[in-house]
Amino acid sequence: MSQTSPGARLDLAGVLTGVRRMAPLSLFVVVFGLAFGVAALSRGLSGLEAMMMSALVFAGASQFAALELWGPEIPLLPLIATTFAINARHLLMGAAIQPWLAHLPPKQRYASLVVMSDSNWAMAVADHQRGETNVGMLVGGGIALWLTWLAGTLLGVLFGSGIAEPERFGLDVIMGCFLLAMLVGGRRDLSMLVPWGAAALAALAAMAWLPPHSHVIVGALAGGLAGLLVWPDRKKREAVA
Repeated sequence: MSQTSPGARLDLAGVLTGVRRMAPLSLFVVVFGLAFGVAALSRGLSGLEAMMMSALVFAGASQFAALELWGPEIPLLPLIATTFAINARHLLMGAAIQPWLAHLPPKQRYASLVVMSDSNWAMAVADHQRGETNVGMLVGGGIALWLTWLAGTLLGVLFGSGIAEPERFGLDVIMGCFLLAMLVGGRRDLSMLVPWGAAALAALAAMAWLPPHSHVIVGALAGGLAGLLVWPDRKKREAVA
């Protein structure tokens, strides 16, 4: 992280700027929210339950994963473990911006993290690296994403009951395509094929031989361990280059 910024501040003007900058990207979130609303109804949740989940959880991938586990009897421990595995990246994301947010009063600091997601975090990190002191991008961008996620969920709840077969419109694969786009859209490096391959093979094996829904955790752990093995060699190559 850049050390050119003397600290951090948060004000209304910065928040509004963050909302405005995130607005174009937020429009695409409506589609994912709609897909979640439709999927939630198909899994037996009421419209109110779907809206409450989007409002309080605000974690698209985890919410879709929770729907896969939803049923008359909810497996609580697998649900907790799966959610933690998917959202564990937030531990690193929070640590990355801690030196910046440490300058804020505690109430502002922790309130800012409530609306942190991948997109507004990435933009906020870029701002900080340029020496920006206002944390408005993180907060305002998060608010914009949260509101459009709720709007999309509402649309799915209102019109989802009229979509008898969501898979006909591809709504059942939207989140998978989104996550795949994030994966292949990152840095091009052949060494990344090792953790990707390890995660994929471990997940497929878990689907075949382990209890249901364990493939997410197994795949994440296998990919993470493979990444740890690859990381030292990658750093050495970057240092030589």
